[in-house]
Amino acid sequence: MELKIKKLTETAKLPERGSVSAAGYDLFADVGKETEVPPHETVMIGTGLALAVPEGYFGGIFARSGLSAKEGLRPANCTGVVDADYRGEVKVALHNDGNNARKILPGQKIAQLVILPFLPVSFVETEQLEETARGAGGFGSTGKM
Repeated sequence: MELKIKKLTETAKLPERGSVSAAGYDLFADVGKETEVPPHETVMIGTGLALAVPEGYFGGIFARSGLSAKEGLRPANCTGVVDADYRGEVKVALHNDGNNARKILPGQKIAQLVILPFLPVSFVETEQLEETARGAGGFGSTGKM
């Protein structure tokens, strides 16, 4: 699949895969200088990129496992969504779950982009839903094993 991408700044870096089988493409911080993410706060970090995601797909912005596990930094909304009709700059709302300030450097990997298909649906209101064995059992209702 081809995905059109536009650099909005001279310093923007195109997404890169960490390995041949990686599903995610690393997104890089396009910041002019070291940027601090204070403890328990969120800072918008631009990538300097705009995408043309094909119809029927969306760009999912996910945490980088190392940055999340080692630094406590993750997308604030857990998974960002870049819709097919969005043409603005892709930004990552980076949240610091830790108790210490963290620094983001220019060109640092901050998240990963995965292009995913989705199914558009039409919602049909009804008075009755089909019964299932689980029924309305919610959180933890199916047990731990």
